[in-house]
Amino acid sequence: MAKKETKSYRDIIRDIRKRNCAPIYLLMGEEAYYIDLIIDNFEKYFIDDQDKDFDFNVFFGNDADVDYIIGAARQFPVMSEKKLVILKEAQSMHMAKNQLEKFAPYAAKPNPDTVFVIAYKGEPLKATSKLVKNINESEGVVFNSIVPRDYQLLPLIKDYCQQKKVSIDDKAANMLVEFIGTPLSKLFGEINKLILIKGAGEIRIMPEDVEKNIGASKDFNNFELVNALCEKNYPKAIKIIKFFAANPTKNPSNVTTGVMFNFFSNLVIAHYMTDKSDAALRDQFGFRNPVQFSDMRTALRNYSAGQAVKAIRILRDFDIKSKGIGSSMKEHDLLAETVFKLFT
Repeated sequence: MAKKETKSYRDIIRDIRKRNCAPIYLLMGEEAYYIDLIIDNFEKYFIDDQDKDFDFNVFFGNDADVDYIIGAARQFPVMSEKKLVILKEAQSMHMAKNQLEKFAPYAAKPNPDTVFVIAYKGEPLKATSKLVKNINESEGVVFNSIVPRDYQLLPLIKDYCQQKKVSIDDKAANMLVEFIGTPLSKLFGEINKLILIKGAGEIRIMPEDVEKNIGASKDFNNFELVNALCEKNYPKAIKIIKFFAANPTKNPSNVTTGVMFNFFSNLVIAHYMTDKSDAALRDQFGFRNPVQFSDMRTALRNYSAGQAVKAIRILRDFDIKSKGIGSSMKEHDLLAETVFKLFT
């Protein structure tokens, strides 16, 4: 049997707007943004407003009755070509995963005149789940909304801005990634806020916009610290560390050292790559930002493979001492000492 094609959130939204949908959908995963986006499209575009009283049912997990929901899904549409039934926040049902398995018999033979959508936020159901198996075998759709990794956020920001018909400076995008990260609903919400503040016309989001309206510093952040390390610019690095020490709650040292550890780990890998072209670096590390390429190239010149390995040992030593083992130094004093060791 040919492997079933996995649908992206864009594929699902495209099908919704064409009203060419599968009979059953399981939208699950720990990144709520795409689940909410798909549900929003179902509610807006699948049933005409004048027919919603007859052919649209929405239920919520905290007061859901499985048998009643299945009964609604088995009904035939009255005014529309198909009926729409949505179970929202299924994770709030008592013993939710067990309750969801009760939909498995329906999923094995869903009503072709109904589109039944289950929205479950949290740890996804396993492939061995009877519900998942039956949905896949009945030409339904299982969508797993995965929390993106840090290196995936930059292209997602660029893509989101493109959809909104605005552009964003690379440094501004990096500042958003560092200051906000995930969840995507919060990240994209801040971008929407910046777009609204910028007003009408041709919009380009700049670092100054992020600094002024979001609160992230364009000069004192982990992105700039990595750049200082790459260039072996000690005065700049220490200046950033002093800023972090003056604003400790917004700049926890474990996050900073985590960023540095990740960078030097990548640098070790890069040193031992036979192909160090931009394309190879992009494939290996997921780079999409020209600054990332520039920093890696600079670091490859300024640090040998042995020095990069030593940097990792220094950062591991910080991790031990930051837990109070073998040191009584304050958090950011210890961080300043660590940065000094990285340069010497």
